[in-house]
Amino acid sequence: MNRRPRRNRKSQVIREMVEETRLSTKDFIFPLFLIEGSRQRSEVASMPGIYRNSLDLMLKEIEECLHLGIKAFDIFPAYPDSKKDKFATESYNPDTFYLEAIREVKARFPEAVVMTDVAMDPYSSDGHDGLVENGKILNDETLEILGKMALAQAEAGADILGPSDMMDGRVGHIRQILDRNGFKDVSIMSYTAKYASAFYGPFRDALDSAPKMGDKKTYQMDPANYKEALIEAELDTLEGADFLMVKPALAYLDVIRLLKDHSNLPIAAYNVSGEYAMIKAAGEKGWLDPQRAMLESLLSIKRAGASVILSYFAKEFAEIVKN
Repeated sequence: MNRRPRRNRKSQVIREMVEETRLSTKDFIFPLFLIEGSRQRSEVASMPGIYRNSLDLMLKEIEECLHLGIKAFDIFPAYPDSKKDKFATESYNPDTFYLEAIREVKARFPEAVVMTDVAMDPYSSDGHDGLVENGKILNDETLEILGKMALAQAEAGADILGPSDMMDGRVGHIRQILDRNGFKDVSIMSYTAKYASAFYGPFRDALDSAPKMGDKKTYQMDPANYKEALIEAELDTLEGADFLMVKPALAYLDVIRLLKDHSNLPIAAYNVSGEYAMIKAAGEKGWLDPQRAMLESLLSIKRAGASVILSYFAKEFAEIVKN
C-alpha cells in the first residue's frame, strides 16, 4: 500500500479538517494585576503589553475581554509594603481593595468567572507563601491563615479559588471551611504541581512579592521530579480539588500529560510570566515571529493535555481569532 501522509497537508482547508488539537478562547483564563486607587495604570517592565491596573481600568479591560470571548479572569493584587505584615492580615480584611474589587467585578459582570489567588506572598512582609518563623516555613500554622483568606474571597464572590502556596493539606482545609460556611459551589483549582522555577521572575516584579530571605524550594517542587506530581495530584483529588494545575507549562509539558493520563479531573496549566517574556523579548529583537511562537506554544500546552490555560497571551490570542 502506498501511504502518502502529505495528501492530508496539501491545502489549508484539508489541514484544518484533520487538525487533532484546536485552541479556543473558551480554553483561557486571563491573569490580571490589580493595584489600589483610580486611573492608575503601569506597564510591567519585564512583561511588555501587560499592565497593573486600578479597579476602574481593570473593569474596562474585563469588558473588552468579554467582548472578545475571554470570560474567566485570575486577579492578583499588588500591595505596598506598608500594608504587608508577618501574618498577611490584610488578605482577609473585608475592606481591603482586593476583596472590594472581586465584589465589584461580580456585580458589574456576573457572567465573568473570577478566580483568586490563595497564598500569603502578596500580603506578607517576608514575601513567602507561608508563615515564616526562625527562617522556617510553618505548614499547619499557614493553613489557618489560608483558610481565613479563602473564606473572605468566597464571601466576596470568587467563583474559583487557586491555592498557590503548596502547603501540605491546604486543599482539604480550604474545602472544609468553604463547605462549613455555605460555599459548597465555590471551586478549587489547586496548584498541584507547582515547581520551584526560574520562570516566575517577571510575575514577582509585577507584584513586588519576591521572598525577602531564602527561596521557595522547601514547598515548591523540585524541577527534577516527575512522579512526585502524581502524589500531589492524588492528595489534592482526595482533599476535594475540582481542577489540577501544572505550573509552569512549557518546561513541564510531560507533567501535564502525566496528570492528564492519570486523573479524571480537568487539567489546567499556567503559561507563566517568564514564558511570556521570553517570546516577547525574542520578538522585539527580531529573532523569531512572536505571533507564530505564541500560537505554537499555546497549542503545545493544549496538545499535552491541558483543558484550561492560564496565559498572559489570552487577550492577544482572542484578538487574533476575532480578526
